[in-house]
Amino acid sequence: MVPMTSWLSRPCALALAAALLAACGPAAAEDRSSEQLLDRGPPRALAPAVPAPVIPAGAPKVAFLGDSITAGLHLPQDVGFPAVVQRLLAARELPFELVLAGVSGDTSAGGLRRIDWVLKSKPDVVIIELGGNDGLRGKPVDDIKANLAAIVQRVRAAGARPVLLGMLLPPNYGQAYTTSFSDMYEQLAHELELDFVPGFMRRVGMHPELMLGDMLHPNADGHAQLAEVLEPLLAQVLRAVSS
Repeated sequence: MVPMTSWLSRPCALALAAALLAACGPAAAEDRSSEQLLDRGPPRALAPAVPAPVIPAGAPKVAFLGDSITAGLHLPQDVGFPAVVQRLLAARELPFELVLAGVSGDTSAGGLRRIDWVLKSKPDVVIIELGGNDGLRGKPVDDIKANLAAIVQRVRAAGARPVLLGMLLPPNYGQAYTTSFSDMYEQLAHELELDFVPGFMRRVGMHPELMLGDMLHPNADGHAQLAEVLEPLLAQVLRAVSS
């Protein structure tokens, strides 16, 4: 793996740090009610509403388990990457029903506590976007890996297909820790034979123009980039679960 310091300048590293801090929300997952699962910002932060695609009966169901990146903090639901990738794939005749389970501030442990609730919706696929908050807090990498592995096991036990999104940390967290953290996702994907997107936030974290004015959260264009990163793999997975 190429060390992060070899491809991130200091400004880019700071931008990536800002993007990763977007995963940190105002409250821990366990402190939030079901009505607070989707965080919305002030009216000026909202983009125009986009019509939702028509989803036929019997289409696969995809649940997005994650933190504020998945929740689309400060943006309307139809601008977040889960809704954007739903529209992209519906246009390719790969429609799916969307279950949005993003909670600001969530950690891998919080996701593990919530996964049984998410699985009650009986998804066919579960996108796992977690671990960034753990890394920003310096949690032991082995603990993060164990939590993510337990989530994967529960997803599979429920008959659903897990998809893991890899996260990155800025180099100022220390080369040894950031490398161990990023490698952990690839190791987990290899060991558990997972569908996997490495470095999911890499396009957004290095580009301040893809962030909101607070420099903490992706804007609509940033979420569009995330959707493009996820689209090819999710298309393959949907074809597999529909066959």
